[in-house]
Amino acid sequence: MVVGRLLIFLPGRSSAMKTILLVEDNEMNRDMLARRLRRRDFEVIMAVNGVEAVEKAREAKPDLILMDLGLPLMDGWEATSRIKADETTADIPLIALTAHALEKDRQRAFDIGCDAFETKPVALKRLLGKIEELIF
Repeated sequence: MVVGRLLIFLPGRSSAMKTILLVEDNEMNRDMLARRLRRRDFEVIMAVNGVEAVEKAREAKPDLILMDLGLPLMDGWEATSRIKADETTADIPLIALTAHALEKDRQRAFDIGCDAFETKPVALKRLLGKIEELIF
């Protein structure tokens, strides 16, 4: 964390800033979550549809992907399947974000390769715990 010009290392965290690809088509949700993640010293890159998510995952190779499953152009289900099928991006941890809280949706998310599942509205503390487990 940088305070003024003083660099402070937080205990238990890597000194390198971790990058999260946030895939969310709702502008308000995207901006709110991005701000909260940046306040916790994550670099956040964003995509607004599944096609862009697949491209940015390949280009940026983020430390983690937060994937909304209900997206335009290509839904998050298909984008996740493509990311997990590509050997250059398959190992990137991916957390599914969805308003669908049914057990069949949760199971389908894990079946296509998601590492975790979080329902909307997002409980930030719980989401941060899952992020910490997957990338630190």
